Amino acid sequence: MKIIEKALAFVGLLSLCALFIYALQDAPTDENFEKKLINDYNVYALQVPDDLEFSGEAVPIKNPDILERMDRELLVNTYWQSNGLLMFKRANKYFPVIEPILKKNGVPDDFKYLAVIESGLSNVVSPAGARGVWQIMPATAKENGLEVNDNVDERYNLEKSTEVACKYLLEAKEKLGSWTLAAAAYNAGNTGVARRLEEQNVNDYYDLLLGEETGRYLFRIVALKEILSHPAKYGFNFREKDLYQEVPTYKVKVDTAVTDFTKFAESFGINYKILKLHNPWLREPHLNNKSRKLYEIDIPKEGYYN
Repeated sequence: MKIIEKALAFVGLLSLCALFIYALQDAPTDENFEKKLINDYNVYALQVPDDLEFSGEAVPIKNPDILERMDRELLVNTYWQSNGLLMFKRANKYFPVIEPILKKNGVPDDFKYLAVIESGLSNVVSPAGARGVWQIMPATAKENGLEVNDNVDERYNLEKSTEVACKYLLEAKEKLGSWTLAAAAYNAGNTGVARRLEEQNVNDYYDLLLGEETGRYLFRIVALKEILSHPAKYGFNFREKDLYQEVPTYKVKVDTAVTDFTKFAESFGINYKILKLHNPWLREPHLNNKSRKLYEIDIPKEGYYN
């Protein structure tokens, strides 16, 4: 009897634990998010949409090679969930900066997804020396009027680097004839893409045999466009308040040297770290500015870091 009683007591304890765990799982996370997050850990084959396009140029999905390559990038980016959520969060913060610059320059809005695959919308550094959200090389930056040195590197200025990216893409489109080829040229260079087109006697990106990186490039862009445009379809669940927000700033014009950015920041009610967060192109804790160039330094509006 004692054994049976102990067994019943153990079963009862397990039942209470199960009810407690269920209650925790079923509880809403907060008053604004009563719909429980989807708790589905199954992996599904994806249906590749048959109407995918990039900058108005259709992806030829009926071609079996193109279908497989597109499927690969959709799968890889859908099931890399942590990275995917970060892209949604960062896009909400940085797309509003990028989009109007693309529009002003006549570059299709889809090219904002090129920035996503280049850098994950972060100021990263490539092994080859490309830097910033748009991954611009030093020579390209200088050719297009950006200052690049140990003191100032304007490749880290999102507005200025987006302008340079637009100029490059417009020139590539003019030379190569399509936006898909212009996007490929952003990765492999105008000369490299033009040479491959001539060697292989084709005139379309999807007909080219390319190296691994450039061969996947357009497909990655289109995959990120599709996923970021349809989050629920690909299993991403978030609230508006989960996304990162851009902190409003105003610009302070400086045409002299700044000997101490710590003191400079404090004069605007912020610290050096916050100054650098909003001005990553300032590479040292001082500004040389021997030429008396006019710079615009972003200062966050009052109250956001207090």
